[in-house]
Amino acid sequence: MKTAHKPGERPDLYMDLVRRLPLRPIRTEAQLDRAIALADELLDRNDLGRDERDYLDVLGDLIERYEAEAHPMPPATDAEVLAHLIEARGVSQADVARGTGIAESTLSEVLAGKRSLNRTHIGKLSRFFNVGPSAFQFTG
Repeated sequence: MKTAHKPGERPDLYMDLVRRLPLRPIRTEAQLDRAIALADELLDRNDLGRDERDYLDVLGDLIERYEAEAHPMPPATDAEVLAHLIEARGVSQADVARGTGIAESTLSEVLAGKRSLNRTHIGKLSRFFNVGPSAFQFTG
């Protein structure tokens, strides 16, 4: 008995992708380059079928795992996270101080790397910037 497929979907598409680039752990920079090229090719298309989306999802996980092991990023500092959020929102330090109730001098010290954020600061900043507290979790 044959399985019904949606119009335009090819039942062998997933295997075509696997033949092009098997879903195996990435171990070299050359493998990473090939994986990224294929991921970019799929991401550039607007008409991905379910099989292609599933393949891309797993390929993305493999790329992420390799990059995390081969090219780990140092944790961001409180100053870097706060500066990024201020820039991304397009607000001033004074706006943040008014909106959070955190003294502008405290924000200045954090941005200068002279002071760390405490839980209260993180809670207030999370609400102000509409991000989860985990945005500050990976700071060093």
